[in-house]
Amino acid sequence: MEKPRNAILHKLVDIQYQRNDINFTRGTFRVRGDVIEIFPVSRGDQAVRVELFGDEIERITEIDVLTGEIIGEREHISIFPASHFVTAEEKMKLALVNIERELEERLAELREAGKLLEAQRLEQRTRYDLEMMAEMGFCSGIENYSGPLTFRERGATPYTLMDFFPDDYMVVIDESHVTLPQVRAMYNGDQARKTVLVDHASACLRLRTTVL
Repeated sequence: MEKPRNAILHKLVDIQYQRNDINFTRGTFRVRGDVIEIFPVSRGDQAVRVELFGDEIERITEIDVLTGEIIGEREHISIFPASHFVTAEEKMKLALVNIERELEERLAELREAGKLLEAQRLEQRTRYDLEMMAEMGFCSGIENYSGPLTFRERGATPYTLMDFFPDDYMVVIDESHVTLPQVRAMYNGDQARKTVLVDHASACLRLRTTVL
């Protein structure tokens, strides 16, 4: 197929791959003339080499990352995003508006309670995150914004593996007398930690993630 080199590079950046011509690790790509090498996050020791002739993709091969040896030629290849938190640009813009709205509400609450330092820290961190998401499509700790990004109601639980099972599935828990208390302890510990983060505004505006 015909696809300009820069269009491929821009698409890789859009799905959160980083260009690194020196340290070739998972989730990165490197460019040498008309050759693009991509290290998918789903691979352990194999990368994808895309060779172009002008705007035409001439050859796709899988290579050994360490030796550069060609493992095989491919007619097509799927490159999945480098992060789970990838969404369409239109949805991202709407999510940013919702996060901004929540931020203003939380800032008003903190200032009314006389927590000016907490309000300042919250505003500084969140606006930095908003700018990063707007420009780069992601930010450090983007999982804290999973609620707005997936348009869940406040207090709603995040999506888990359970959501992919049918309604009539059965779960068998081995050593349940140990496993279930551990799950409860994880919930209580996570809830306590995130309550402190929300109250003191040390991470982001509202961590709407609940452990089941």
